[in-house]
Amino acid sequence: MGTIILASASPRRKKLLEQIGLTFKVVKSNIKEALDVHIEPHTLAEKLSQLKANVVAKTEKNALIIAADTLIVFEDEILGKPKNAIDARKILKMLSGNIHIVITGFTILDSSTGILITKSVETKVFMKEMTDEEIHRYIATGEPLDKAGAYGIQGKGAIFVEKIEGDYSNVVGLPLFELTKELKKFNV
Repeated sequence: MGTIILASASPRRKKLLEQIGLTFKVVKSNIKEALDVHIEPHTLAEKLSQLKANVVAKTEKNALIIAADTLIVFEDEILGKPKNAIDARKILKMLSGNIHIVITGFTILDSSTGILITKSVETKVFMKEMTDEEIHRYIATGEPLDKAGAYGIQGKGAIFVEKIEGDYSNVVGLPLFELTKELKKFNV
């Protein structure tokens, strides 16, 4: 195994890997994330993470590739990233005062051997009731526009999260506990 590669342009995932002391480089996987609502969410998150890892493996031949995909599930509906501010408002209104699930699928792929591990982790998030004014002010910051579920638990959106059940880093975008457990199988 050569270089460790994060197959993601997400600054949040980059920060999480830096937090655990990994030395890696970032190679963005240029795939169009199409949400197939007919696939069970855990399976979809895992498949998307595998697809991202496989795309990067085509150009990175001697690497350990880490890829991930995070989905928000509310009342059996998969919520992706908002298309615009209007969509972000709609998503935040739905999540307000309710419980939703964050699922992150991740893949670790050794591109030199083809050996891969894919898993998904689920975290339950309890959101407080948000006023229209709070939603408006939050959207005006721009923060919700590039995040699944239209909020960032690690940023200004933290004030809307009452509590979580599960792995906090999973909600940010990479379940560090499970990831590090699986990385050990690759001697990392």
